[in-house]
Order: sequence, then C-alpha cells, then structure tokens
Amino acid sequence: MRLVIARCSVDYVGRLTAHLPMAPRLILVKADNSVSIHADDRAFKPLNWMNPPCTLREEPPADGSGAIARWTVTHGKSGEQLILTIEEILHDSSHELGLDPGLVKDGVEAHLQELLAEHITTLGEGWTLIRREYPTAIGPVDILCRDHSSATVAIEIKRRGDIDGVEQLTRYLELLNRDPLIAPVRGIFAAQVIKPQAKVLANDRGIDCVTLDYDTLRGIERDGTLF
Repeated sequence: MRLVIARCSVDYVGRLTAHLPMAPRLILVKADNSVSIHADDRAFKPLNWMNPPCTLREEPPADGSGAIARWTVTHGKSGEQLILTIEEILHDSSHELGLDPGLVKDGVEAHLQELLAEHITTLGEGWTLIRREYPTAIGPVDILCRDHSSATVAIEIKRRGDIDGVEQLTRYLELLNRDPLIAPVRGIFAAQVIKPQAKVLANDRGIDCVTLDYDTLRGIERDGTLF
C-alpha cells in the first residue's frame, strides 16, 4: 500500500462531476490498484475513490498552474477518471501488508452464515451450495452457491448491512467474474437490517438485497421456507 499525504485538488469526471478544492489530504493507493482520497475525519468513507480495475498515470501538469504533479486515475471499464492536481507532497511511502486473514465475524454473523449455508433452499427451490468461505485474492466471500437455473451467486452476510458491505461484495464480484469456471456471478447482500443507502447502492450495481430473520432461520425446519 502506498500512502501519500499531499496538498491537492481532486476532480471526478464521469457519469457525474465533483470537485474537491486544494487542501491537505491522504491518498491511498492499494495493491488491487484502487485509489481513495481521505480527509482527517470520517472513520471509513473516503472523500472520493476509484475501484479497480483502474490505472494511475503520474505526470507533470501541462497547464502552468505551478503544481508539481498531475495524477490521472482511469477506470478500466467505464473510462471515468479521478484527476489529482498536487501542489506539495508532504509524505510518500510504500508498505507491503501481505495477505490479509480477513474479518473475524461476530457470533451472530458467523451463525447466520452457517445457517443460511445449511438451509440454502430458503432462497429458492433448486438452490445448491458450492461452499462457504469461498476464497478470493482479497479474502473469502461468505457463501458461493447456484440458483435454480445453475447460475453462480455470491452472498455476503452482515448483521447490519451498510454501504461498506456492498462495496466489499462488489470487490468480490469483480474478482469472481474473472474466473471463467464460475462466471457470470451475481451477488446477494444479506443482513438482519439493511440501511436504505446500502439498498440504493446495491440496486445500482445489480446486487439483490435479502433481509434475514435470525430467530426464524435458527428454528427453521429443513423443508420450510424463510421468505
């Protein structure tokens, strides 16, 4: 991971346009090539970002603005861009973090995964489990299964579903859909409670949302239905 603290402005060019005026910010360039820009607040959400696949081009600015660098981050599929104009770099370092062991889920979340995997037909007649904790290069997706038409489905399970969970599932789907043995893979975001913003983002990305009732699922009969 590359950490850069710089005085910069940021322009997003794509389906929408957005501008961050010149200010000191933290820029994260991760091993998966994603780029995110952070301020000194908000524990989890960047000010702007570009998910992989994307490329980063660093070059001198051509407009005579006095900036020392211009970074152009281009998404490999949509062509959308983040353009960073950098006036000053205060810190620039790279660190090898290695393979992450993944998030250790709390008891309820882990049990939800176990129960849904055991009773995968609660999602529909003819559904079959491929495996739990299906590995990807950035961590395991909770459940990989096949629906009634034998299409591959990746399920990410949370106790409380928010935007971060949708982003996590999006990253898994991008990797899974590169595997010709299982692609195409669609996603289901499942949680006990799903925030409205997460539902909007999931819908925009073609991800289905399912609300899980823990008590019902825990007491379900094998031939019963949950939904």
